[in-house]
Amino acid sequence: MFPIDNYDFKGKRAIIRVDFNVPLNEKFEVTDDTRIRAAIPTIKKVLEKGGSVILMSHLGRPKKNNDDKYSLSHIVGAVEKRLGVKVMFAGDSMGEKAAEMAKNLKPGQVMMLENLRFYAEEEGKPRGLAEDATEEQKKEAKKAVKESQKNFVKKLASYADVYINDAFGTAHRAHASTALIADYFPHDKMFGYVMENELKAIDSVMEKPQRPFVAIIGGSKVSSKITIIEKLMERVDSLIIGGGMTYTFMAAQGGKIGGSINEPDQYQTALDILAKAKAKGIEIVMAEDALCADAFSEDANTQVCPSNDIPDGWEGLDIGPKAIESFKNHIIKCKTILWNGPVGVFEMDKFAGGTKAVAEAIVEATAKGAYSLIGGGDSVAAINKFGLADKVSYVSTGGGALLEYMEGKELPGVAAIRK
Repeated sequence: MFPIDNYDFKGKRAIIRVDFNVPLNEKFEVTDDTRIRAAIPTIKKVLEKGGSVILMSHLGRPKKNNDDKYSLSHIVGAVEKRLGVKVMFAGDSMGEKAAEMAKNLKPGQVMMLENLRFYAEEEGKPRGLAEDATEEQKKEAKKAVKESQKNFVKKLASYADVYINDAFGTAHRAHASTALIADYFPHDKMFGYVMENELKAIDSVMEKPQRPFVAIIGGSKVSSKITIIEKLMERVDSLIIGGGMTYTFMAAQGGKIGGSINEPDQYQTALDILAKAKAKGIEIVMAEDALCADAFSEDANTQVCPSNDIPDGWEGLDIGPKAIESFKNHIIKCKTILWNGPVGVFEMDKFAGGTKAVAEAIVEATAKGAYSLIGGGDSVAAINKFGLADKVSYVSTGGGALLEYMEGKELPGVAAIRK
């Protein structure tokens, strides 16, 4: 039982920080509602127990206030569809309309505030500074935002009787709605189901994994994954390294990688990781071959090459057939699986085969009793693209938050509830 299951919401207004930072197309239609679906159980729990709900979220990175492109009005319909309840839109977060709507909210009703990032106070960063602003001007502007941030948080808190943080994807940000508002609810703050389940899933993988435990780390850059790789090497039995990172490792060992993505300044890091893994007895699995292209395009010519012998003018955009078999065979025998990062440019169907094969292998292992955790924006997008999200143990809604929590860092949004 989580705290939210035991709380008496009858007659109370709950302000819930959700993560509705969802992708929209040119018609402002939601193209992936994973994060909306994830938040529904928490919202329904409050309503079923006789409470009302005030939803708050950010959307994108607006550079100015009230930029319609980033208005949460575009997602109200998608939330209503999944929730089955009318969602009233406040049109702002700080104005009289929002305050009045919150004050008059009846049990069973739901309202949504406007994009929190329309307000500089949410992130606590000044806006509109001239490019030639002096250090003193920057300092004063930051101080002014921090001062007004106190009123911003106080106003948001005044709308409700209880605060719920259910936005794991932003838990690593020390923002007003994730880290500061909780102080106004010393005895009436809690995690929603998304947050509780995220923390439970990650803790189960990192603290008490079934063995063997494999981590599949993909993506393009070694530099962005160094800390998590080093942390994982304290826990895993094996590590599968895929994606663009492969070529930095290959080049570091003297391989020829053509025009593949590469980080020369990370060669020593790559060699250090290999040496540390060997010393710890951790098996490193890397793609022995690659599907290469003569252009970064769906229409490119392709050929399969050894990952450490790619001709000039060609670049590796997916793992090759030998690597697919190797990765699959390794994944299927594992009992705990963490996947963070695709192993190819899966957004192009021509180079999605390797990532799809990895996903299918994880599904097969899960069906045989393995615990599988999929995390990171691209991995989640991939598992959704292939329609396999419901066939793995847990799909995380967090990207940076997931990595930072796994790295052992204290997340502001988590600490604010636990203190």
